[in-house]
Amino acid sequence: MTKILIVDDHPDIRRLLAITLGKGIELLEAEDGATALDMVRRHSPKIVLLDVMMPGEMDGLQVLEQIKGDPLTHDTAVAMITARGQVADGDAARQRGADAYFTKPFSPLEVVGWVRDKMS
Repeated sequence: MTKILIVDDHPDIRRLLAITLGKGIELLEAEDGATALDMVRRHSPKIVLLDVMMPGEMDGLQVLEQIKGDPLTHDTAVAMITARGQVADGDAARQRGADAYFTKPFSPLEVVGWVRDKMS
């Protein structure tokens, strides 16, 4: 069963993604960057759906850098899901290794399509 980690400080976003992704997936959730990074290291999800702006000591871009910079986790597919919609924001995320960049409000079906593609 594919493990997917959803990281967002808003429970409604996590719930929306969890419902849209449906069954047949092992879902993990985190609401801040430090917890997310710990879960990536402990559970080795295949895919991470990661918000950029979160409370705490690490934002999503810092988490992304840690995931992609670690030989044990660098193959993890990471999609940024964020309210930061400027072209420069997307470029910055891709330079750090993001595999996809979705701007809020996002299409849950578009995100699920990307996830399904990564699962195959």
